Amino acid sequence: MEALKEETSESPSGIGSNKVNGTNGDGKHTLLLATSASSEALTKGGSKPQADAVNASHKEHAAARGADGRRRKFGLHGWLRAAQIAHVLGGLGFFLFLENYDVRRKYNRRMSLRLREEARERGSIALFQEWSRDVDRKAVDRMLLLIRAIRFRGADSGEIRLTRQAAKFRVRLIKLGPTFIKIGQALGTRGDLLPLPYIKELATLQDQVPAFPTAEAYARIEGELNRKVNEAFAEIDAEPIAAASLGQVYRARLHTGEEVAVKVQRPRLQETISFDIEILTRLTHFLTRFPSLNENADWEGMMREFRETITEEMDYAQEGRNADLFRANFKDWYAIHVPRIHWSHTTPRVLTMEFIRGTKVVDLEALRVRRISPVKVNRLLVRTYLKQLLEDGFFHADPHPGNLLVMDDGRLAFFDFGMTGKISPQLQRQMIDAFFHVVERDVHGLGQDLFNLQFLKPGYDPELVRPVIEQLFKHYLNLKLGEVNFKELTYDLADVMYDYPFRLPSNFTYIMRALMTLEGIGLVTDPEFSFFDTAKPYAKEFMLKREGKHLRKLLLDKFTGRDKDGRIEWGKMWKLAKMAARTYFER
Repeated sequence: MEALKEETSESPSGIGSNKVNGTNGDGKHTLLLATSASSEALTKGGSKPQADAVNASHKEHAAARGADGRRRKFGLHGWLRAAQIAHVLGGLGFFLFLENYDVRRKYNRRMSLRLREEARERGSIALFQEWSRDVDRKAVDRMLLLIRAIRFRGADSGEIRLTRQAAKFRVRLIKLGPTFIKIGQALGTRGDLLPLPYIKELATLQDQVPAFPTAEAYARIEGELNRKVNEAFAEIDAEPIAAASLGQVYRARLHTGEEVAVKVQRPRLQETISFDIEILTRLTHFLTRFPSLNENADWEGMMREFRETITEEMDYAQEGRNADLFRANFKDWYAIHVPRIHWSHTTPRVLTMEFIRGTKVVDLEALRVRRISPVKVNRLLVRTYLKQLLEDGFFHADPHPGNLLVMDDGRLAFFDFGMTGKISPQLQRQMIDAFFHVVERDVHGLGQDLFNLQFLKPGYDPELVRPVIEQLFKHYLNLKLGEVNFKELTYDLADVMYDYPFRLPSNFTYIMRALMTLEGIGLVTDPEFSFFDTAKPYAKEFMLKREGKHLRKLLLDKFTGRDKDGRIEWGKMWKLAKMAARTYFER
């Protein structure tokens, strides 16, 4: 039942989740997924009432933007809301800054010594100026130490203190509403930004969100489907089996006899999220005035990604289309199942889908009782993601345990396609290059990948940064994804990393989210789990297949004269041949 709560409406804009997990009498978890019919499908093949419902949805979208399509005026309510948001998010940032201040302080000392030496070489005037700035820095340092001593007074250890603050932060996000519950869910996968106690606490946002009244849900169903609830469904539960940030899920049965999950969007969701996004956009733009706050993340880029995804996620019709596309991509994989969407009972705000029963991927005991190997399930999951990332270019961006069920016949069912990601062919090739270098433990190549994938802030000097990057990979290449803390690396490895810091590119936000979530699932099944070690044989398979096909085409085009400008990467071709030979002899 808890699992179900989390999956219901977590798909705000192409990045959320729309699934449910419940528990039935035999101890199995059930998952309900409701999908929303595409407006195209409804207007072309559906009834007029359904088409009217779709049109009404589009009107509501326009209303949220304002009649003239321009941004709404902020007004007093906007400024009060902005202050409330800034208090919660700013409070989190300042608390974590104080928590990690010792690391920053050590770095500041090293930087001060370096600046003083550089000033000494420029003359006495420069040295005096640097000395006066150092006095200011020391004053600020003492003030921060005093604030931290007052703020952290008491006997609590750092772990207890972080856990307590994380719980408070979660409650505040719930009070702020659906937009911030979604943000909390996203932050709950960012081990590179938040300490582990926060990750654990925010993970509960997946299935511990208050439900809204069933009367309002029924009214929305009737308004969207343009018929009474008892006309649309032969039966429907009086209480939701799951509630999430964007909606909640009910178990129902169609008049044709199929058992379904019906996901219903929260009232006034469009207006609420549009208003919050407007505020957040202004706040992130304001933060760009402070470069130190953008060391490790492209906040404006992430905000754009979030806006696009949550807008898509609020459209249950788009979620249904995503599910259909995912099913088509895996049509030849018997081991993968995607619930069927009932488009006759789906609109942009109501999603009806096949009801699936099964066991959660992290319920090891229940899997073993059913004689299903958790390790094999995890390997299947990793393999599906390599296919999604390296072959399809379309991936499920929210693979948390509530969105995955192992059916009784051993098949793995995917749910909630509100949050998905797309990868351009160019980015796919760059990622394949990076996998090449990980497999080969090619530190120099990985350093170049980091530049190509824009994991460093623009303006860096490659020759200055390259030695530091290679040192980083030599030391951290075998770490698990969740153990890599780019903030600590920035301060600890070298001074130059402060001038040219790491940051997570916005187009990698959901890729990293998915990979880190996958690793979390893997660690439950095996404490020694390593994503790259598990992925290596499957990554080789996909790389050999994709890159081999690409290089064969280049060779054919070159020799037949159809592509005079095509450049054949002989080095990569040789690596492919060696990898293919090793793979063959390892079998």
